[in-house]
Amino acid sequence: MTSPSEASSAGPPVAPPGSSGQRGPMDVARLTELVSAAGLDVAVVSEIDSTNAALARAARAVVAEPGLAEISRRWHASSADGAAARGQVLVAERQTAGRGRLDRSWLSRPGAGLTVSLLLRPSLETARLGWLPMVVGTSLAATVQSFAGQPAVLKWPNDVQVDGAKLAGILTELVPVPAPASVIIGFGFNVLAEPDELPERSTSLLQLGAPAAALDRTALLGRLLGDLVTALAAWEADPGQARAAYLARCATVGRQVRLMLPGGGVETGTATDVDPDGRLVVDGRAYSAADVVHLR
Repeated sequence: MTSPSEASSAGPPVAPPGSSGQRGPMDVARLTELVSAAGLDVAVVSEIDSTNAALARAARAVVAEPGLAEISRRWHASSADGAAARGQVLVAERQTAGRGRLDRSWLSRPGAGLTVSLLLRPSLETARLGWLPMVVGTSLAATVQSFAGQPAVLKWPNDVQVDGAKLAGILTELVPVPAPASVIIGFGFNVLAEPDELPERSTSLLQLGAPAAALDRTALLGRLLGDLVTALAAWEADPGQARAAYLARCATVGRQVRLMLPGGGVETGTATDVDPDGRLVVDGRAYSAADVVHLR
């Protein structure tokens, strides 16, 4: 497996025979093989309310759906004897109640993108998990560059962008009970979406002209998850390295920004840093939550 930093210098992949970028079902057998070596189990469903919410139910063992019951069983059985739990991945072709940051909805037509959540049990203490969304964003952006040949950057905290348009969004959540705590990493990724299927200021790999191999959703997801597991292991081994890697990808620092604050307030200024706690520093003041608009 190649780490995101090592892969960043590689060129765009060569398309496999028969790869056309056409919408089609996920190749579950091939995806299972791609992610198994990274310590992940995967399930693909045609429809669910929310992949994050579904995995939260699986972690708490309060599920009724047969597919989720199997995920829950594997999750709890794999760590019952003290061994490390394998990560559980849930992929949905369609969500009926998907959520993004700040409780926004995330919609994607079947076959147009990736709607994915990953259930893990981190080794880091809860106090350090504030950096998790940004570690995930850094990894996804690096994979977009290495695998799809696109110059991906991050808008604070973790929107993956290319040329100022959003390509992927990330939502991480903590499931504190039952102990030990679990985390859920969810992301939505625009792959084959056409302009009329995309929200304003969004894009897809298809619209960016990515090579055909990068439009193969199965291969793309396998690479995203493999690189992400590598990035998370590196972060757990050395939590201090995450900030420098993030700042190297963050397009917000150094920009004039408008902050739409959770309470309804608006602030404008120059973003100068992301502090050790992951907060955006604007004109000397640190913000832990805001919707950021790049002004120039």
